[in-house]
Amino acid sequence: MVRPAAALALLVALASPVAASEWREIKPGESTMTDVRARFGAPSRETAQKVEGYDTVQWVYEGARAPAGMLKVTIDFGLKTPARYNKDVVRTFTLEPKHDVFNRRLVLYGWGPPDRQGKQGDSEFFLYREGLLVYFDKTGEQAVTMTFTPPQPLPEDPRPTPPPQR
Repeated sequence: MVRPAAALALLVALASPVAASEWREIKPGESTMTDVRARFGAPSRETAQKVEGYDTVQWVYEGARAPAGMLKVTIDFGLKTPARYNKDVVRTFTLEPKHDVFNRRLVLYGWGPPDRQGKQGDSEFFLYREGLLVYFDKTGEQAVTMTFTPPQPLPEDPRPTPPPQR
């Protein structure tokens, strides 16, 4: 059984303020397969895929190979930039945390207020333009998935802006 003080220390360490698109030194658009393997070791499962005609790879860490506090981590490699395609660079990764590892308060503490938030079905989500999408459970308190991407431009708010008052 984990002592409450030790659990809190672990949670604060995991949720320390960082750029939205980064977690445990893995950053989409920058980190490579070598970086991920050095950080987490060999994946539980590796799958080759084709995405939009490009060869990509997906690594899954689950069970005993999942990082501390996670049920599952899925990392997709292969990123196309305007300059070129790099098959070894992290495109996205998704965390499926254990219960109460990333609750609403810790997400807000670690990544700040979201740039956008909304609901999809029964699930509330936070969207950060720096590259993080967090879905919460039906209670709105527990993060169930956290997907990290390179920074994402958000569309402008479609509501008209009122004219300035004179």
